[in-house]
Amino acid sequence: MRAARLPRALRHRSLVLGALLTLALVAAALLSFVWTPWPPYEMDMDSALAAPSRMHWLGTDAFGRDVASLLLVGARATIAVGVIAVGIGLAVGTLAGLLAAARRGWVDELIMRVADFTFAFPALLLAIMLTTVYGPGMVNAIIAIGIFYIPTFARVTRASAQAVWTREYVLAARASGKGAARITLEHVLPNIAPVLIVQATIQFALAVLAEAALSYLGLGTQPPQPSWGRMLAEAQTLMLQAPLLAVWPGVAIALAVLGLNLLGDGLRDVLDPRMK
Repeated sequence: MRAARLPRALRHRSLVLGALLTLALVAAALLSFVWTPWPPYEMDMDSALAAPSRMHWLGTDAFGRDVASLLLVGARATIAVGVIAVGIGLAVGTLAGLLAAARRGWVDELIMRVADFTFAFPALLLAIMLTTVYGPGMVNAIIAIGIFYIPTFARVTRASAQAVWTREYVLAARASGKGAARITLEHVLPNIAPVLIVQATIQFALAVLAEAALSYLGLGTQPPQPSWGRMLAEAQTLMLQAPLLAVWPGVAIALAVLGLNLLGDGLRDVLDPRMK
């Protein structure tokens, strides 16, 4: 059954396009560790605000830094924030959702009320609170986004797991004497894994936007580490002199989010048997 999904996945245009764009994002981040057109932190004020040329493919910023190099290195922060923040939300939220579905009663009610309370503090508000106490930085942005994702994954996991708990094979497993923990690991979690994979991919796309927004506001990645969001913030005061400075990071963010969204939609179509 799983092997039969591969030809179907290769025929899914959105999935293929999303996978290619996502791979390009990952490749850009990995490439930046071994090669960039110019040293990303090297400033050359004589070449500040240079137009795209053979020497600087995408031009230079107000400090004479190569924009192409900054974009490549900035992809690291995008992936790091997305992977770690989604990982936090996926790990904690999935555990909470599985526990709520397995125990029901007051445990389920308590977890859901805590999730509702957490929804009252969006990632931006959490980032501002953490910045006030600990100062701005990538770590605080990751924590803020990760905490915001916990109730999202908890709700998705709970709803999917509750549907599995009513299936005949789960009822048979309970009748055979298996405990709730064993049933969860052997039957529930494997059957809801595709839903969690799709949800993680979609939340990754939102994490890219959240990281860019926090960096744009000065709450995320801090100088001298390049960030696409901060590149946009620095470019807004130079729109008349060098409008392309805002175009390149904007296009990078748009392509990354588009690729991840297409990948998530394609995975949903391929992994969910109801979408056949």
